[in-house]
Amino acid sequence: MGLLLVVAVTSASVQDRAGGRIVLARLAAGFRTASLVWADGGYANSVDSRLLSWSRDMLNIVLEIVKRTDDVTSFKVLPRRWVVERTFD
Repeated sequence: MGLLLVVAVTSASVQDRAGGRIVLARLAAGFRTASLVWADGGYANSVDSRLLSWSRDMLNIVLEIVKRTDDVTSFKVLPRRWVVERTFD
């Protein structure tokens, strides 16, 4: 259903990659079988390879960024995007 499993509220001065570590660590602690996390493509610039490596090596969680392609001119459903958006209906 796309229900939220973990939430972290931080101040605006906390960078996305630092907040990402908090969320991923809480996820790993509370849901030990979690192995894959999808992140919106809007976070691609702030999520660097260090966070991807850290989540994989330290938490055994693969962090996958779902991106759109700029060459598509018509509507295209992005993988996994609608799972999250259904939560807010």
